[in-house]
Amino acid sequence: MIFTRSISRLVGGVLALGVAAQAAYTIQDTYDQTNFFQGFEFFSYPDPTNGFVKYQSAVQANSQSLAGYANNAVYLGVDYTTKNPAGGRASVRVNSKKTYNDGLIIADIAHQPAAACGTWPAFWTVGPNWPHDGEIDIIEGVNLATNTTYTLHTSAGCKFTQGDCNAPGTGNLGCGTASQDTRTLADGFNAIGGGVYAVEWTASAINIFFFPRTGRIPADITAGKPNPKTWGKPATSFSGPGCNIPSHFRNHQIVFDTTMCGDWAGKVFADDPVCRAKAPTCQEYVANNPAAFKNSYWLINSVKVYSDASAQKRDAGVAKPFIA
Repeated sequence: MIFTRSISRLVGGVLALGVAAQAAYTIQDTYDQTNFFQGFEFFSYPDPTNGFVKYQSAVQANSQSLAGYANNAVYLGVDYTTKNPAGGRASVRVNSKKTYNDGLIIADIAHQPAAACGTWPAFWTVGPNWPHDGEIDIIEGVNLATNTTYTLHTSAGCKFTQGDCNAPGTGNLGCGTASQDTRTLADGFNAIGGGVYAVEWTASAINIFFFPRTGRIPADITAGKPNPKTWGKPATSFSGPGCNIPSHFRNHQIVFDTTMCGDWAGKVFADDPVCRAKAPTCQEYVANNPAAFKNSYWLINSVKVYSDASAQKRDAGVAKPFIA
């Protein structure tokens, strides 16, 4: 299947990465406009977070132009034309075919879903057995939020200064840090042309960095030779003796999605006076106002995964089959 449009239509494992507190990183995988939909697959099952959404298959997303290529970047969007969609608004959730243990993930993103009542976009990683294999939330916010929240979710026995990552005993809340930088999410992020997020995941720490497009994106990232030791303080750092990271974070896929309402955006919809004035419930608003979601899209320049060049790889990469 070959895709050629102004928003070009889509073309349609386990990889262990080295662990080192001060790693020398080399490129392992690059996902961009040349190969993204060969390395990522579509999740088209019911939303696990109970959203008013219908995640589309590759064929469905292709036919509706909900995913593809635009402005030399990867486009992932939401249906913004259908009123009262049966069962939920059409959207896209994709995940990497490969899974990762440790390493450095760098995402250059030009646009993320704009602030809108009812939306819940996220860029995250997750293991196959939730919450036992962990979850790392990098970009996440709901409704009209202006700042991302960096959150980890795990099974019992993992605590950092940010809290108990198994809270409230199920992992649903997890442990997190709310960014104070309005450039990290939605409209503030989009106004500056986006930026770069980096997650350094080692046996001793999970560090998340954010570099706004209008700020100083490290030259070593641009050169493809990232060195987190030179980047300064991360936006947040999960570290310390309260959690054995390798035993709580395993075999993660990289995920982008935009859901609607559900267990978070829907639950707090009425808490926002602006959203509450628009409709009695989140689902009613999302169903009746398709045009509100015209800018609920991702534009991803690239996602790059680096491994520690000095560590011996424990396993070879195994790609899972993908048929669109």
